[in-house]
Amino acid sequence: MSLRCEEHPLVVVGAGPAGLCAAAAAAGAGLPALVLDEASRGGGQLTKQIHRFFGSREHGAGKRGFEIAEELESRCLEAGVEIRLGHRVLGFFRDGRLLVQGEEEVFVLRAGAAILATGAVERSFPFPGWTLPGVMGAGAVQTLVNLHGVLPGRRALMVGAGNVGLIVAYQLLQAGMEVVGLIEVGDRVGGYQVHAARLRREGVPIFLRHRLLAAEGGREGVESVLVEDLDSGVRKRFFVDTLCLAVGMSPQAELAAMRGCMMAYIPELGGFLPWHDRMMRTDRAGVYVAGDLAGVEEASVAMDEGRLAGLAAALDAGALDPGKAAGMMREIERRLDLLRGGFFGEQRRKAKERLHSLSFPGEDEKRTPGSRRRKESE
Repeated sequence: MSLRCEEHPLVVVGAGPAGLCAAAAAAGAGLPALVLDEASRGGGQLTKQIHRFFGSREHGAGKRGFEIAEELESRCLEAGVEIRLGHRVLGFFRDGRLLVQGEEEVFVLRAGAAILATGAVERSFPFPGWTLPGVMGAGAVQTLVNLHGVLPGRRALMVGAGNVGLIVAYQLLQAGMEVVGLIEVGDRVGGYQVHAARLRREGVPIFLRHRLLAAEGGREGVESVLVEDLDSGVRKRFFVDTLCLAVGMSPQAELAAMRGCMMAYIPELGGFLPWHDRMMRTDRAGVYVAGDLAGVEEASVAMDEGRLAGLAAALDAGALDPGKAAGMMREIERRLDLLRGGFFGEQRRKAKERLHSLSFPGEDEKRTPGSRRRKESE
């Protein structure tokens, strides 16, 4: 039985902040875009964000994440972007076809160009008791609390002092849970100090240089958590029913790898991810990446990377004047440089530069920012 086949000038996989911004930028430049996402609503992780963003107008400063998601989706629709929710991309083959599972059928898409904005997945790690009920990733906790209004328990311990751990811990307080503390194996808070200060004002202690040893409990779930002070060796037991892990994210790179994109391992950006240049082009002609797939960073970075990818796709398709594109891209790059300020931002900026400078065996031309990809041999 043959599958129905559609053709589209540009297919964007992922309706998070990167994908929506990419589609709006491409459509605004004259390249029609189709967005696919397996979720039932657009916006990706923004739909769970109830805190106000800060930064610039372009990144939704002063607005809550779910409000930004609604605005980005509205801009796409105003630009003529078609958004199909409840559509899962099952495969992205080397001839450029995508296999898609829709609401009622499986079909094939032939895309003139594709932007992958598939996001990232939560990391975990094995430890005694890690399969007990009540041990959860921070993203799962945030989904339960902010989207479904369900508390995972009464008392929680957070592992990880990055922005995700700090923000979710505070949101648990807002929802009525007790947060007994936050532990971090490093010697400094990895997230913004404004988030850490909010927790401290609420009386939540942050234990640096502490590691998780075990979750203890029975069939009903977690009852206590054992941690160790790395400097003194003293062990501490916290009596909680929820252990929340915010220990990092990894790019969701399966589709990019299936397509044959060259991959690189950059720990500061989350691990394995597709190689791409400053304009978000991969080494596969007509394939672009954006957002956490291109390196795990903040939602504001994802938005601007999406805009770069959309403009690059429109430029390469001949829909956008090169002079106009250059000016727009320079402005976005300027904003990205500002977003990557500070200690941790500087680490990610240097990691990006290292990624852009990578060369691979067998390439027949040096990749430079804005250069055309080498011709593919399928």
